[in-house]
Amino acid sequence: MKVTVCELPDNWTQDDTFWNALIHHLASAKSDLLVLPEMPFYSWITRSENVDFAVWDKSVSAHDVWIERLEELPVPMVALSRPVKLDECRLNQGIIWTRKDGVLPCHEKYYLPDEPGYFEAAWYHRGNGRFQAARVDGMTIGFMICTDLWFTDRAREYKTQQVDILICPRATPASTHDIWVPGGRAAAIVAGAFCLSSNFNGPNVPGEDFGGTGWIIEPERGAVQGLTDPQQWILTLDIDLSQARAAKQTYPRYVKE
Repeated sequence: MKVTVCELPDNWTQDDTFWNALIHHLASAKSDLLVLPEMPFYSWITRSENVDFAVWDKSVSAHDVWIERLEELPVPMVALSRPVKLDECRLNQGIIWTRKDGVLPCHEKYYLPDEPGYFEAAWYHRGNGRFQAARVDGMTIGFMICTDLWFTDRAREYKTQQVDILICPRATPASTHDIWVPGGRAAAIVAGAFCLSSNFNGPNVPGEDFGGTGWIIEPERGAVQGLTDPQQWILTLDIDLSQARAAKQTYPRYVKE
């Protein structure tokens, strides 16, 4: 199958320039799956520790509107995270949208940072703690939303669920650029799954930009198959899911708990 990752400025939805470029690329590449960054359809809201519930609600509404527009993209499947409110809890929810079935909620972000630019623990609640894979169109997909990636025991949980693909929507800073790709490689190796990630780029808070660098990483040895950069902000590659299924039988995946 063909998979697509990207990096985007957090104000990319202010007009349709990037949207139209996505449409053109996806049509040309004939991609099967697009991964978008973390909560991609509104300006990044957790910059300040001063929580504004009206801003949260605007972000939820913007995501609802743009998710309705996903059918404009010439791709059968899109993975992303979105802000939602469920049972009085504000959550960062990983979803898969398919042309056939619409929105499938898959995971709630559990590990929340709390620092300048990323006061997420102040803005919304932890999820339910379940890292449950989803079965979609014959493949098994797990989410590790941004900081979730660092808890590799969760990748091991996904390995036991026979995941083919780990989806990692991110909003991560340039100052930690050098640690994120190794983190993605470790998750891919532990899970024996392809790891796909998209991120924001450009300004975040004063003196701290987003780090960009979407990736496609293979499951056996965590080899990086491709990275995005500001010049090539969208990337599509072929992957073979049988590699993920075979990787479950090799070291270190076969080692018993």
